[in-house]
Amino acid sequence: MSIRVLVVDDLPMMRAAIRKALSHDAFLIVGEAENGRDGVLAYAEKRPDVVLLDIAMPVMDGITALEKLLVVDPGAKVVMCSALGEKEMVMQALRRGAREFVVKPFTTERLVSAVSKVARSHAS
Repeated sequence: MSIRVLVVDDLPMMRAAIRKALSHDAFLIVGEAENGRDGVLAYAEKRPDVVLLDIAMPVMDGITALEKLLVVDPGAKVVMCSALGEKEMVMQALRRGAREFVVKPFTTERLVSAVSKVARSHAS
C-alpha cells in the first residue's frame, strides 16, 4: 500500500522536485498546497499519511500550519522541509510536533527515508 503524502510548499519548482523524488510506487501524492492555510484545509479533506511542510510561506507559515494541523489531528505525521537549515527553526518545529526535518536542497534518498520513517512511526 502506498504512503499517502500531502505536499505544502509555496514554490511550484520545489513541489515538482518532491513529486519527482516520491514518484515510485511506495508513495502517492494525494494533494498539494502553496501555503500553510491551504495545507491545513487540504489535510482535513485528504487525510494523508504524511505531510511535507515548508516553513517559509506566504499567508500562513509552516510552524503555524504545523500547530493547526495538530489541533485538527493530534496524530498528524509532519515532516518539515525547508531551506532554513538554522538549528533554532529545526528545534522549534520538532518541539512543536514535527516528526522529522529535511533541509533543502535534499537528496531523493534523504526525502524518501524521512517520509518512510515517519509513515511507519506511531503517534508519540
